Amino acid sequence: MGVQFGELPYLAVDSGVRTCKFSPDGESLAIGLKSGRIQVYSTTNRDVIQSLTGHNKTVTSVVYSPDGNLIVSGSRDGTIRIWVKESGACRHVLTDHGDRTQINCVAHSPRGDQVASGSNHKTIQLWDPVTGECLQTLSGHKRPVQCVVYSPKGDHIASGSWDKSVRLWNVSTGECSRIFKGHRDQVRSISFSPQGDQVVSASYDKTVRLWYVETGACRHVLKGHTHEVNDVAYSLKGDQVYSASGDGTVRVWDVQSGTCRNTMTGHGSHVYCVAYSPKGGQVATGSHDETVRLWDLSVGGSRRISSGHSYVKDVRCSPQGNLIASSGGDGTIRLWDPETGICLRIISGHRYMVYSVAFSPHGDQLYSGSYDATARLWNVEKGILQYTLIGRSSTAAGIERVYSIAFSPQGDQVASASGEGAVKLWDATTREHCGSLVGHTGTEVYCVVYSPDGSLIATASTDRTVRLWNVGTMSCIRTLEGHYDSVQDVAFSPQGEQLASASDDWTVRLWNVESGDCCWILIGHSHAIFRVAYSHKGDLLASGSKDKTVRLWDVASGQCRAVVQNFEGGVPGVAWIPSMDANYLVTGCEDGSVLKWQVTEEEEQCRVTLCWSATNGSLAVTKASIQDVRGLTSLNRQLLKQRGAEGEPENLFRTTGKNLITMASVVSLMRQPSGISDEEPQQGEQPVDHE
Repeated sequence: MGVQFGELPYLAVDSGVRTCKFSPDGESLAIGLKSGRIQVYSTTNRDVIQSLTGHNKTVTSVVYSPDGNLIVSGSRDGTIRIWVKESGACRHVLTDHGDRTQINCVAHSPRGDQVASGSNHKTIQLWDPVTGECLQTLSGHKRPVQCVVYSPKGDHIASGSWDKSVRLWNVSTGECSRIFKGHRDQVRSISFSPQGDQVVSASYDKTVRLWYVETGACRHVLKGHTHEVNDVAYSLKGDQVYSASGDGTVRVWDVQSGTCRNTMTGHGSHVYCVAYSPKGGQVATGSHDETVRLWDLSVGGSRRISSGHSYVKDVRCSPQGNLIASSGGDGTIRLWDPETGICLRIISGHRYMVYSVAFSPHGDQLYSGSYDATARLWNVEKGILQYTLIGRSSTAAGIERVYSIAFSPQGDQVASASGEGAVKLWDATTREHCGSLVGHTGTEVYCVVYSPDGSLIATASTDRTVRLWNVGTMSCIRTLEGHYDSVQDVAFSPQGEQLASASDDWTVRLWNVESGDCCWILIGHSHAIFRVAYSHKGDLLASGSKDKTVRLWDVASGQCRAVVQNFEGGVPGVAWIPSMDANYLVTGCEDGSVLKWQVTEEEEQCRVTLCWSATNGSLAVTKASIQDVRGLTSLNRQLLKQRGAEGEPENLFRTTGKNLITMASVVSLMRQPSGISDEEPQQGEQPVDHE
């Protein structure tokens, strides 16, 4: 299993973890276990500070008092215990919830004067933490109360229940002031935003919901988990929500957009709890796998995001340069902010992998072509399906997948290429089929593209040829021959006078559109080439290959000016972001990553710098050697050894805090910097800075 960036060594316990909470100063972490024990760890050195015993069944909830002097716990044994943190002594055992019923949750008022508890008795009880006296009982839920939390000011309580509702209570009057309805199964966890204006709830229905406290309206329904969601927590600023699920993952959600920004993996079973440190920069997650995992949020931050794709098939930029679209083997399309790398929207609907995507000229619509034999038109702003073009559902050879799709520059026509050996033309307004381009002798047409003025169409096929078609007459005016294997992709230069083709024969060819002559044969890749793309000015050509590299070529001379290396898979997606000020390149990789690069031209060289990466975020270290590696901290060593690394490092650093060496820096110690090859660069090639 890989090490994720920002992951710290886990805490191993001898029982399943059901709950965890940081102390108000962030210096300790209390963990409630299935065995009935509570263990308190130091967050500095990860040593056990205390082990609190008294409960004889699972500890379901644990929380600190605002001053950090008390720990309150609830258990399936029907008791609430109030512990003195310094001595570990139990001050009170509270058992007044009726028939000693199971306690599911506890919360401490931020004012320090109250403790709230929820139970299977369907009630919430308020307690005096000093005397242990029950102050009030709140009734209204129709089924067991699963979670309670105080608002930041302490004047309200929110509760969630098996009855699928969230209730808001006035602490002074004990009255229920609002009911939030929408979940389709029991509510497992709730949390107030730091500002107190929103509530987030987690449910067995596999969703997380964000609610406005003032109106009770649901702001977002966050979908993505594949099993129940057990716990939720806000970040300190309230701009992110963390959710822990039975699917073994923790997801990080952007509150503003409602999109998933990251998926934290590593647990081997259900994740029951997630806690955000009051000091910021760290998250703790607890699981049935008998571990608590700690995450350093300062590593990567918003610049390294989970792409979500299992692998990427295509990337495209909107004509305005304000969006990036990626399609993948998971059947989804994802829209990205080019500046931040944040996933703005996930579009679902295809049943199988999505081979290609294409923006309309105005950027407000997006077509997608899929293995499921359909081309689908989407509203970009809302992410909703507008229309589906259905090809032949099956032949003797099986489903006729849609490999490529393109809008005409005028936006009045759409072309789709498929496994039928032909290209279909569609009226963009009526969606009626208005003709086919027939002529390729191969069984599959991999690519279709319009010329900049919309008068020509170029197609690439398994018959090893590129064909040029007159759009008006739908006739083939030229066949470009020369490749020795299937042609995967074609692209027109911005001026329309040149055409680039990428082939399984490991070469890129540049063609004169007017004469059909081959201008250059670009040699350098060591495997099939998936994609080619011209820069906005047309002076550079990018090619992505199965050989796990991207090459940048000078169009005028045919020389390779840079090689981006050490991708974790082939690169089937390459696109330039439209810009007159700078060259920005986007790549999509078979490992699921989407990356943005800045390309700077320096005399005869090109310098390529990574801007951001949306990846699946792990470094495989199983059986990796750390023998005699210098610069590791003891925490680095512990984490790497937990994940199967072998050997012993040299001269362990023992500094912590600001000088802590994180997994991001460990990568550079364990292997050569990405983008630099052991081989000498060929003429015109420049090694690439991958940092």
